Amino acid sequence: MDYPLPVTEPVKLAPDTFLITNMVQLAPDQFLPVNSMLIRGEEPIIVDTGAPIHRELWLDQVFNLVDPADVRWVFLSHDDGDHTGALHEVLDLCPQATLVTNFFTTERLRIERPLPLHRMLWREPGECFDAGDRRLRLVLPPIFDGPTTRGLVDERTGVMWAVDSFAALAPGVVHQVDDIPRDMYDETFAALNSLVSPWHQWLDPIRYGLHVDSVEAHRPAAVASAHGPVLTGPAIHDAFDLVRDMAGRPITPPPGQPMLDELLAGVVGV
Repeated sequence: MDYPLPVTEPVKLAPDTFLITNMVQLAPDQFLPVNSMLIRGEEPIIVDTGAPIHRELWLDQVFNLVDPADVRWVFLSHDDGDHTGALHEVLDLCPQATLVTNFFTTERLRIERPLPLHRMLWREPGECFDAGDRRLRLVLPPIFDGPTTRGLVDERTGVMWAVDSFAALAPGVVHQVDDIPRDMYDETFAALNSLVSPWHQWLDPIRYGLHVDSVEAHRPAAVASAHGPVLTGPAIHDAFDLVRDMAGRPITPPPGQPMLDELLAGVVGV
């Protein structure tokens, strides 16, 4: 069964900072977030550009909040399609914007369509760039599915963009972790984060724990991600602890043929 795209609205995370929300409905009570972010500020920053399926909805949300002519930065966390869906449209509509990414993202994307090298700034984890009234620091998130992935911390507001870390399904069009039943959060968090990073089964818990510690040490005031709810307060440490505990553990088995048979029979909708 095909569901219509849910109607969503931006969610304010901090002053001048908005989660650009979109979702894909998987079943009557299962929704997958597909988020990105906008920081207006003195030099507005678009953080990732959504998925192709949401392109028009995404463009409407973003450019109802900021004039394309005012955008100065586009941060691209990595080259997956659900983060690059409106990238070229944004670059065309925002002629003053500089694209912040890295060498490997550039190389991987150029086999499909070249990027404007003269409008790019390459940065790696631990490095920063200044955007007028704030400084943005790049981090390597604790969970990721591609080698190009880089997260972001706004040192002014403490908002962290965790990219594909901390994914979880929602029971409806809700965006806060407290609006997700705990059993649903725990189950889908374990499944989605394992699917995104199956390499966790080979990790040394001590070494990986040190990396997770280094990311949490930025002490984010709020954590936003592409495929999970907004985390604040104790939920932030809880999420970091959940991924710490994944090190060295078996992967969560992905759905197989029985689920496909159910989908094809119309028992479960997608």
